[in-house]
Amino acid sequence: MSNPTNFVDDNQLGRLRDIYTATAALLTGTILAAGTNNIGDVDIASIAAGANRIGTVSGVLKTVSVTKALAAAGDYAAGEVLSESAGAGTAWTFAAIARANNASGYIVRAIALCQTTALTPRLTIFLFHTTPTCTLNDNAANTAVLWADRANFIGSIDFPAMEDLGTGVSQAIATPSTVGGLPLAFDTAAAADDLYGVVVTRDAIAGESAGMNLLIALTAEQY
Repeated sequence: MSNPTNFVDDNQLGRLRDIYTATAALLTGTILAAGTNNIGDVDIASIAAGANRIGTVSGVLKTVSVTKALAAAGDYAAGEVLSESAGAGTAWTFAAIARANNASGYIVRAIALCQTTALTPRLTIFLFHTTPTCTLNDNAANTAVLWADRANFIGSIDFPAMEDLGTGVSQAIATPSTVGGLPLAFDTAAAADDLYGVVVTRDAIAGESAGMNLLIALTAEQY
C-alpha cells in the first residue's frame, strides 16, 4: 500500500523499521552477546592475564630487595667483592624487577643497609641482565666488568658513604639528587625479567663481623 502523505514510501518505512529494530537490539545486548568481546560489551573474564597494561600513562614503581649474610672472614680491602661466600659466591639477583621478560625501565633509587653500625664505606653495584662471569666470591678482588660480560652489562650505581646517626644500621641511599648516576636505564634478557648485581666496596672496611647482613634494594620505574 502506498503512503498517502508522500513523505516516505514503503521501502523507506521498511528501512526505518530495520534501523529501529537494530538499534533496540544493540541497546538491549541482543546483537552483542556476552563473551564475544565486542566493543561495548567486553567480557573481562575472558581477557587473559599478561604484562600489558590498559590505561597506564607512566611507569609503575617496583622495589626489589636482596639480603645477604656476608662471609666477611676478614677486613675488606678497597675494591673487594661483598658476597655470602668466599668460595661459592653468587650474584645479587633482583628477581622480576622488570614487568615482563625482555622489558625495560629505569632504576630511580638504590638503598644499602648494613646490620653492623658505624661503617662508612662507599659501595658500588655493577648490574647485568644475565649472570656475569666475573668473580662473585666474598673478599676477592673485583674483576667486573669483564670483556666477556660486555653485552650483558647494564651499568653501575655508586652509593654515597654509609653512615648511621645513632644505634641503627649503617645506610646509604642513591637517588637522582645524589651521587650514583641515577636514573639508570635497563633492559632485561629475552627470557628473563631479572637483573644481577656485583657489590664492591670502594673503601677498606674494618669492624665487619662474619655473617653480618647487607641489604641492597633497587626501585625500578617499569616500562
